Amino acid sequence: MDDKIVATNRQAHHEYAILSNMEAGIELKGPEVKSIRAGGVNLKDAFGRVEGREIFLYNMHISPYEFGNINNPDPMRPRKLLLHRREINRLIGELSTKKLTLVPLKLYLKRGFVKVELGLAKGKKLYDKRRDIKDREAQRELRRALKGGGERSRPR
Repeated sequence: MDDKIVATNRQAHHEYAILSNMEAGIELKGPEVKSIRAGGVNLKDAFGRVEGREIFLYNMHISPYEFGNINNPDPMRPRKLLLHRREINRLIGELSTKKLTLVPLKLYLKRGFVKVELGLAKGKKLYDKRRDIKDREAQRELRRALKGGGERSRPR
């Protein structure tokens, strides 16, 4: 693919169990697109919310474009997500009935357009997070054991 990943939300996989993914466009102003291309975006605390029959992305920080003028938009303003009507209806149903959250996982450029990958997520409990860390450590130890001790076992 020719997608260029600009930002990822690494904390999302730790805080939430991601049930499904979807791609959405995002409504931006000109200086915001230039700032995103320069990498001035943060998805850490961002989330999606339904308002009426539309879905908006909140708390996504896009730094003001340094070569922009005085009309740079607010870095924390809500941004409308561009989805098909049936996708919006499906999301509205799942978000309201199953107590799920809409979390942005990554922001990327696709054929010149800024896209956001959204995850339909369920919050993890503390014991789930601990279990994930324990499983990850066990996998890491297993890989180390199978690898055979690192530098010394490598043929010369």
